[in-house]
Amino acid sequence: MRIAIPNKGRLQQPVIDLLQMAGIKLMAVDEKALILPTNWNGVEIVMVRPEDIPYIIESGGADLGITGHDYVIESGAEVEELLPLNFGRASIVFAIPRTWNINGVESLAKLGREIRIATKYYNIAKNYVSMKGIRAKIVKISGAAEVMPYLGAADAVIDVMSTGTTLKIHGLEPIDTIIDTYAVLIASKEWRESSDLDKIELIVTMVKGVLNAKGKKMLFMNVPNKALNNVLSNLPAMLAPAITRLSRSDAWEVITVVDEDNLPEIILRAKTSGARDIVVIDIEKVVK
Repeated sequence: MRIAIPNKGRLQQPVIDLLQMAGIKLMAVDEKALILPTNWNGVEIVMVRPEDIPYIIESGGADLGITGHDYVIESGAEVEELLPLNFGRASIVFAIPRTWNINGVESLAKLGREIRIATKYYNIAKNYVSMKGIRAKIVKISGAAEVMPYLGAADAVIDVMSTGTTLKIHGLEPIDTIIDTYAVLIASKEWRESSDLDKIELIVTMVKGVLNAKGKKMLFMNVPNKALNNVLSNLPAMLAPAITRLSRSDAWEVITVVDEDNLPEIILRAKTSGARDIVVIDIEKVVK
């Protein structure tokens, strides 16, 4: 089976890191190679343009793919988003030159003249201007949109924005957010009928396990017998803390998983309740 991932761009390295944390490691690294073997028997990685991944999944060229939600919407491909992933967050925005002094999209729609909008998101842009009542010619490009107004090739842009710095550098300002985007794991609509269903489900489970572990820490602590109930009553857990009697019959080992954001408060409560020798461990996966 094949997994299609971006061959370049802001999603590529986070995708490779995610797969490695899920246990799927590339066995070769070659910038010119399009198909790479992995440490999983019968699983290959296909390196392609992120905007092409939805079409490749739809056509059956790969079983799973990771790309941006924006590319899924833009493509209109018949694919299923199995999981939103915790990276690649950005927005598709409509941006105009700051010198226009336009107060919102509604004011722009009232201008009554046609404007040229440069974008690689042709379908998203076409639907957007139609919905907003903006007279526009969509200028489809494949490279950087931000420079087009400066070059006189367009009046405005519809483009992806993470921090807004690139737009600002080119004298543009966003006046509307069209959609929010993020990395997604996708499959064809017929993935449940695949001959590799067991392998697909295992990969999805392993990726979920990595996502579930984000922001989680495992705590180990020693607790005297007289303090056990007090510690347990103040200790959060996914289901319940695990306890094991130590070789000393008057003490217990307590294990739990907690949110990293609450870690200082939880450690303080545990110590105050009588726990000691607290050890904090990173978690690689949480498979539910």
